[in-house]
Amino acid sequence: MRPNVDIQQWLQETREIIEQWINEDSVCRVAQPGAVEEAMRYSLLAGGKRLRPQLVMASTLYLGLPADTFRDAALAVEYIHTYSLIHDDLPAMDNDDLRRGRPTAHKMFPEAMAILSGDALLTEAFVKMGTIQTAKAEDVLRATVYLARAAGREGLIRGQVLDLAAERQDVELGELQNIHRHKTGALFKAALVIPAILSGNEREQQALLDFGEHFGLAFQIVDDILNVVGDPAAMGKNIGTDSALGKATYPSLVGLDQARRLADDHRIRAKIAIGSGPQSDILRRLVDFAVDRQW
Repeated sequence: MRPNVDIQQWLQETREIIEQWINEDSVCRVAQPGAVEEAMRYSLLAGGKRLRPQLVMASTLYLGLPADTFRDAALAVEYIHTYSLIHDDLPAMDNDDLRRGRPTAHKMFPEAMAILSGDALLTEAFVKMGTIQTAKAEDVLRATVYLARAAGREGLIRGQVLDLAAERQDVELGELQNIHRHKTGALFKAALVIPAILSGNEREQQALLDFGEHFGLAFQIVDDILNVVGDPAAMGKNIGTDSALGKATYPSLVGLDQARRLADDHRIRAKIAIGSGPQSDILRRLVDFAVDRQW
């Protein structure tokens, strides 16, 4: 990280780079009206934070490599995240009408097309992983399997199943953490660990995994808090939806003040995991940003 660069500036610069990568991809260049690519493009270019691909870039820098070394891995993670949002918003799931300040995919397109666009983004992610040219073939295979597990029944899917099962139920704190370790944390951890796998850097994998564990929990706690007290205009989505669905959240379980203290505790633990050397500057600033954000 260049000296004295503000994290907001870094986020803006990398967001613009990632937007350019997405626009250059065939997924967005081939988007005829009525084609599945049109719906894929709509959700991909809806103005997201791009935090997960930014974590890929930040992890790559932490490992001493240029931030764009694993560009296709960054895109793969973003495509999986976007697919998950499309499916989470569906009437059968969270039934949300607004995402990133715009109508959700199933409101903009026929519901079947929204589902298919999510399916297509998920599979496109593994096309991206399988064609990475900046790593050894055996490392690409290991990273691809890691991402598949993070996105599948051992990770994100498990978290969504547990989240749905917990609606309007009495849930303990440990159960809530388990939901979010899977639903939110699995993809965060993958974004951070995959660069270490691709670069063959086994020594740093555990530090990045531990950082991702606490980063993911801190991020989700703040998300839960903002769903109670956030500004819908700044967040680009409605607030109060968790309560309306009877979802288990940190504020509902432990109260707002204790939830804020828990987020702070995970911030500290995330920073401890990666140390205080100059190579960890971006990651340390990112966890501060995740906890202190207002959207």
